[in-house]
Amino acid sequence: MTSVTVTKTCLSCNKLLRGRVDKKFCDDHCRNSYNNQLKTEKSCYVRNVNNWLLKNRRILESLLPATQECLRVNKEKLQRLGFLFPYHTHTYTNRNGNVYFYCYEYGYLPLSDDWLLLVKRKEDY
Repeated sequence: MTSVTVTKTCLSCNKLLRGRVDKKFCDDHCRNSYNNQLKTEKSCYVRNVNNWLLKNRRILESLLPATQECLRVNKEKLQRLGFLFPYHTHTYTNRNGNVYFYCYEYGYLPLSDDWLLLVKRKEDY
């Protein structure tokens, strides 16, 4: 009877593996490194979108004082601060058909002539 020897290498560093037959990594460092690399590649786009959403929220929060319910602002001011209009978490349409765009609890209503009405949602989530 002949035995077949199968040599396996670490998925992270390609070192020769010794020990269990189903072993994939030579140590915890290689296992963590390999899995972190997989996670980084898959979640890059999601991380970027979340960062843009949070930046938009910070900009809206910085412009709307806590003492005010709403504030009229020129669209150009938001753009100068780096606000990215395509990125928002949700929309809300009121009874009059006006569509508010929200970044979490802060939002804006587009008005005429490049003006926006900034608002903060009153409800607790």
